[in-house]
This record gives sequence, C-alpha cells and structure tokens, in this order.
Amino acid sequence: MTEILFYHLTESRLEQALPPLLEKSLERGWRVVVQALDDARRDALDTVLWTYSDDSFLPHGLDTEAHADRQPILLTAGQAEAVNDATVRFMVDGAAPPDLSGYERVVFMFDGHDDRQLATARDQWRRLKSEGHALTYWQQGPGGRWQKKA
Repeated sequence: MTEILFYHLTESRLEQALPPLLEKSLERGWRVVVQALDDARRDALDTVLWTYSDDSFLPHGLDTEAHADRQPILLTAGQAEAVNDATVRFMVDGAAPPDLSGYERVVFMFDGHDDRQLATARDQWRRLKSEGHALTYWQQGPGGRWQKKA
C-alpha cells in the first residue's frame, strides 16, 4: 500500500522546505516526480532547484523537455503517470493527485498560511482516509524541523 504523508508548512516556504526533502529522496535512491498546481508554478520550482544552494545540485528536469524519462526528479503540472518511473510523488500547493497506487510514497506539502491550501489538504486527508489509506501528518516546529503529529 502507498505510504501517504502530509507535510504542513508553518515555519518556512515550500521553496526552502522542498529541496532538502528531495535531496533525502535521492540519497535513498528514489526517483521522484513533483506535481505543481500549474505550469507557472512548475517553472518557478525549476528555477528554485537550480538556485537554492551554491554548494548543492539537484538533478532534475521538466516533463515537457527531451529526456524527461531520464530525470531522477521530474517536475510536472499534470496528473499523467511519471515517465521517469518515479516511486515517490510530491504534491504541492494543492495540486490534485492522480491515481496513487503506482507509488511507494506520496507527500502532500501545503502552506499553513494559505487558506485555500489548508482547505484542500483537509479535503484530501478526508478523502484518502475514507478510501482506507494509512496517513501520517507532519508539521514544522521551531527551526523548520518536521514533527510527527498524527
């Protein structure tokens, strides 16, 4: 069964929280897809992943580019199946998930200061819980560290 995690951003923005989680995913040998709400947000995250750190590199690409299937991290704005054979999918900003059955892990990241994202996350939690999925909820504590709450 797919492991589903909800990450509630309260101390930092997605642009600061996502890159370290992607780094950890790659360290574990996972291939990842990050699904944004729309093309503009996908493209903004592309820029973030190129520039977030002077001493780090996250190999990634867009689903609209050549060789998308070779990318260890693929950025998309669509619900299509991950052409890079990802086993982990990050859903950001309230993006609607595709069929989750093909993934080992799905992470919903949402901004705790955005009412729309909070409402969407709550709806997604209720729907997935009613479908019988095992869910965990993580919230940022002081300093941005993740704390398991449920």
